[in-house]
Amino acid sequence: MTLHRHDKKRTVRGALIAVATAAALTLTSPVVAENKRVGDFSLLDQAGYFHHMAWYDNHKAIAFLVHGVDEPDTQAALNSYSEMKAAYEDQGILFMMINPLGEDRDAVASDVASLGIDMPVLIDDVQVVSEDMGVEHFGEAVIYDPEAFTVLYRGDAADGLASALEAVANDTEVQQPLVATQGAAVTYTQRPNSNLSYENDVAPIIAENCASCHREGGIAPFALDSHAMVQGWSPMIREVLMTKRMPPGQIDPHVGDFDNSYVVPFEDQRKVLDWIAAGSQKDGSTDPLAMLEWPETDWAFGEPDYIIDIPEQEVPATGVLDYRYAMIPINLPEGEDRYVRASQYLPGDRTVLHHTLNALFRPGERPNGNGFVTPPDPNLAHITPYIPGAAPAVEKPNTGGLLEHGSTLAIQLHYTTTGRETTDNSQIGLWFYPEDEVPMERRTGECACIFTPGWTNIPPYDPNFEQQTSILIPDDAYLESFLPHMHFRGKYMRFEAHLPDGTVEPLINIANYNYNWQMEYRLEDPIMVPGGTRIVVTAAFDNSEQNKANPDPSRSVPWGDQSWDEMFFGQVYYKFVDQSRYHAEAESSDVEANLVSSNQ
Repeated sequence: MTLHRHDKKRTVRGALIAVATAAALTLTSPVVAENKRVGDFSLLDQAGYFHHMAWYDNHKAIAFLVHGVDEPDTQAALNSYSEMKAAYEDQGILFMMINPLGEDRDAVASDVASLGIDMPVLIDDVQVVSEDMGVEHFGEAVIYDPEAFTVLYRGDAADGLASALEAVANDTEVQQPLVATQGAAVTYTQRPNSNLSYENDVAPIIAENCASCHREGGIAPFALDSHAMVQGWSPMIREVLMTKRMPPGQIDPHVGDFDNSYVVPFEDQRKVLDWIAAGSQKDGSTDPLAMLEWPETDWAFGEPDYIIDIPEQEVPATGVLDYRYAMIPINLPEGEDRYVRASQYLPGDRTVLHHTLNALFRPGERPNGNGFVTPPDPNLAHITPYIPGAAPAVEKPNTGGLLEHGSTLAIQLHYTTTGRETTDNSQIGLWFYPEDEVPMERRTGECACIFTPGWTNIPPYDPNFEQQTSILIPDDAYLESFLPHMHFRGKYMRFEAHLPDGTVEPLINIANYNYNWQMEYRLEDPIMVPGGTRIVVTAAFDNSEQNKANPDPSRSVPWGDQSWDEMFFGQVYYKFVDQSRYHAEAESSDVEANLVSSNQ
């Protein structure tokens, strides 16, 4: 059995030319620079796991073997490379492989499995890393310094590599940083980078992927609103693209198709990086970024039909703040109930507001003591909470719940101090369906969550502590979106569909979870799963010293509300194929009070 999804093929059509200011590390160059600086970078391996070079800076070096699917030269080099691995992996050297042409992940995984290798193969989808390291031949080896971000050696994977590894292990200089290799050539697709246009090629990419945040008054720390600003920030732009730090919340582009993946297409990344390598020059008679116009209001869809004012909150300069709670009455215009089609949380001071949860109660209802953990009633309106990086919530066509006059919105607010006193005056804007339009479909959701007492404390110094839980989809349903939530030690979170016939389908891989960005990732096309499907969510936590955000790696970390403790929320949103249940519930509205936001 297979899932019904819209399958898009992502192709890689070229390779990125090395930074123009660095000497090319090739066998044909008359002069080869020693300790060539490549810069920091991040790549995913054949299983979709994230590898950031700076995270490995507790190693003396990383030794890469250049891999190609069904390449005889890679296969021929494996014996000597494996011998080096056995000899030096306990001396501060990490061994991996790199696929320079971004070949198909499944093909890479199959090839490695057939060779009997248990080793990550970093797949260079954009191809910038491999070219910048000077990779020219399959089966050659590269030694990379993950602290200085330099190439220490490139050449054969036998005697030359052995001599270089011995020098690195003994903290001495590599005497022959370049050794000739006879393997088959790695053929990169040539691109006319000198013809790249700021006006026609680069500025539209920046406008599409960066400018909505990087603008005057935006949430980013600087504006990219002209060629001069892009040129000035181009070293930073290169660094964040190379390490996959920006755009925020990037997920594994090989798993699922999402309308808010925040992944810049591979070809567009190459264009920007090629343009930067060529000097970030301006061309043409106009500056498209300087011509961008933004709405005068912060509201995404114009003035809201109804605004919920959050009670003013005074936030002190220092200290640990308990969660705060407020009960807000809903008094709709003319006392008329309305169906909600969109909502937006506008924080008053996003520097201190970490997140909120909310719960909507019908007139006369009050909390039932279960806290903010009970599944929401889909017949009630969805009112978005605030989470870092969240976009306004917009219902799909013909979908939405009712907001009744006289309802109460309960809200939980989490603030963090920043060293200065401030006041938070937040608002929630609501947009309604037209009065004569009644949406007939409802979205529901459930959280694959781990609470106490099911929580297992994260051991001290553990770099990859996994926990797993699941939810059951009882009837045929369309999966629509996923929202992960962990704290500072969150490393990755994976969602899989385990179908009744035993088939396992990956749904989303948040390969590099970042606590600063907690998005609800929306599928471009809903995925239909049969009743009895179990959604299994696996998350890992990095409690090591290598996790620069880790408050205290020596702790055994419990579950807890505060950020220095941990959580495991894997929210799944879906829509039942048979919607008649909601029509019946709406008519005989005797539903238990709702105490949970539909976003955790």
